[in-house]
Amino acid sequence: MSPRREVLGPAAGPAAGPAGGRTATGANLPVLAPEEPAAQRTVDLAATDGDETVETGIRPRRLAEFVGQSSVRSHLEVVLEAARRRGQPVDHLLFAGPPGLGKTTLAGIVAAEMGAGLRVTSGPALARGGDIAALLSDMQPHDVLFIDEIHRLNRAVEEILYPAMEDYQIDVVIGKGPAARSVRLELPPFTLVGATTRTGLLTGPLRDRFGFIETLELYSRAELGQIVHRSARLLGVACDDAGAAEIARRSRGTPRLAIRLLRRVRDYVEVKGDGIISGPSAREGCAHFGVDELGLDGLDKRLLHVLCVGFAGRPVGLTTLAMSVGEEPETIEDVYEPYLVQSGLVMRTPRGRVPGPAAWTHLGLPDPALADPGLADEVGAARQDERLPTLFAEG
Repeated sequence: MSPRREVLGPAAGPAAGPAGGRTATGANLPVLAPEEPAAQRTVDLAATDGDETVETGIRPRRLAEFVGQSSVRSHLEVVLEAARRRGQPVDHLLFAGPPGLGKTTLAGIVAAEMGAGLRVTSGPALARGGDIAALLSDMQPHDVLFIDEIHRLNRAVEEILYPAMEDYQIDVVIGKGPAARSVRLELPPFTLVGATTRTGLLTGPLRDRFGFIETLELYSRAELGQIVHRSARLLGVACDDAGAAEIARRSRGTPRLAIRLLRRVRDYVEVKGDGIISGPSAREGCAHFGVDELGLDGLDKRLLHVLCVGFAGRPVGLTTLAMSVGEEPETIEDVYEPYLVQSGLVMRTPRGRVPGPAAWTHLGLPDPALADPGLADEVGAARQDERLPTLFAEG
């Protein structure tokens, strides 16, 4: 017996509060460098609870306040204004890019600009089909549902999202066996905003259902300087142009890191200085917390030390490199390498990871490929097809 199908009207959700007022939330390898403590990295890209608390108060609420990503802002302005004029919800949006560039902030801005409620969740939190069904059935017209790390959605959850995104309907199976029946729920029009750091892991059917897909890029130093000035003002700390520029230079093109460094430098100048963030005090504060002029902390420099000293610049496989620094291969690939590769410090080649010429210069070491003919062929062959991209525009 096939399940019976029933068609129901819009689910009755709780009364809507004020607009925007709802938020749900191997080999034996030598020790080549001292081990880092297990504490949180100063320049870790992952957000902590403390970061979320502070960032919530300093995140821009409107698109006009958002700094950087000029192309994304220009496109989003048109999409939002068109939706307002038609009186319809915004088309489903997908924001991709490295962590800390403003994907969550943009989701909040979309809800605020449309005067709609915002529901926040993440891909790993939606483990079963019933989780997303309960969330969707409680949506109010024009609400914004933000799913962070959407590429980590369970396949069963993703299947439920397909008709919800296209037809504003979901099918829920009630009961088991012969008594099971399929109930169709009509959903109010809503906007799904997805955020992902791994676009390649999104399935084609899910990606194709987004009407607006944008990739966020790293910020220029001038843009980061503006963000540091604005954040310092909201945090109540004096910061001059030189101090803001010094923090921006060490922020890896990422606003989240700029704000985190600003908070650490603020602590330093309040305890060790006069409470004002200037160029010299910003340099001293960053050095105190182990962040150098390129934004590298102890963990990054340890990885470069392993590549340059431990393996003398020869190509190294990812697994071997991870064992040498005591980290998981996935951590090396997802957390450490993106910035190091983009800044030309590490090169990923078919033969393995090799340090770029910039790594030797940064560590103050001679490049062995220039002095040892035996290494020149091996290292040169690994480097020959690689280009060294710049980190970000100087602005």
